[in-house]
Amino acid sequence: MIPYISPVDGQTLRRGTDGLQGRDGARFPVVGGIPRFVETQGYSEAFGYQWKAFSKLQLDSHTGHNLSRERLERCIGATCETLKGLDTLEVGCGAGRFTELLVQAGANVHAVDLSHAVEANLENVGTRPNYQVAQASVYDLPYPQEIFDVVICLGVVQHTPSPERTIRDLYRMVKPGGLLVIDHYRLQHAYFSSTAFLVRPVLKRLPPPVAMRAVKAMTDMFFPIQWRLRGNRVPYALVNRMSPLCIHFLDNPELSEEYQREWTVLDSFDNLTDAYKHLRTPRQIRRALQALPRSEDIWVEVGGNGVEARCRKAINSPS
Repeated sequence: MIPYISPVDGQTLRRGTDGLQGRDGARFPVVGGIPRFVETQGYSEAFGYQWKAFSKLQLDSHTGHNLSRERLERCIGATCETLKGLDTLEVGCGAGRFTELLVQAGANVHAVDLSHAVEANLENVGTRPNYQVAQASVYDLPYPQEIFDVVICLGVVQHTPSPERTIRDLYRMVKPGGLLVIDHYRLQHAYFSSTAFLVRPVLKRLPPPVAMRAVKAMTDMFFPIQWRLRGNRVPYALVNRMSPLCIHFLDNPELSEEYQREWTVLDSFDNLTDAYKHLRTPRQIRRALQALPRSEDIWVEVGGNGVEARCRKAINSPS
């Protein structure tokens, strides 16, 4: 596994009596078995709350379905098993829906998240020789640049202060010949026609527990109606315009009503409380990848959360 470095001065860190420490005395605490390279959760506080509240909901090992595996493999363009033995960085690891799959496939997984979701991630994955998790910012990652075979960041880039800067910082971690895998919310008019556009400015300013109670109340109000109308196209579409909820009835019809309700609460909370919500077109994402030095094999498609994309860093500089 790749050792941690100080995001401040790049020194290699070693375990000490009170955490990780560098030669010059720099120290980073280890709390609950997790190195902490940030003092607060910052803009990710709501995410930390939601992933600790719904720590297992999206794990394939919990649902018995392959929803997370299908999304991950579609984005990387191969099976998880092709990453066996590869040094893999997962940024924005959350509760571990993708982490557990990468670890099971034998990748050397270095997972990081800005929020306290790292605690749920460790609880779900457990102690493994090919896994380590840390609380850190994508803008100050505790690893050397150009050292990872694969860098994966799914469900995250749109929630950071600057998606373009985030993509650049992720790409810096990719070694020559390595792969960057991302996704991003898609810019489309449908978002602005939903009442979520009106509700979010209020909920995102509330403390996470209060916002969660509000989301559950809205779910109690709208979910039963939307569930009953799911097979009736026109009324279903009309109710969806009035409802601020995120629903997946049509995307994942194999899921039970109980599971759909829980997923609705989780995704609606996620959608209504994020501090940042950037939207990009596939063309904008392609341009962002094309602007990266030595990027090649660029793939951009509409799918999943909106736009899914990947690119490879060329081994040699262009002549």
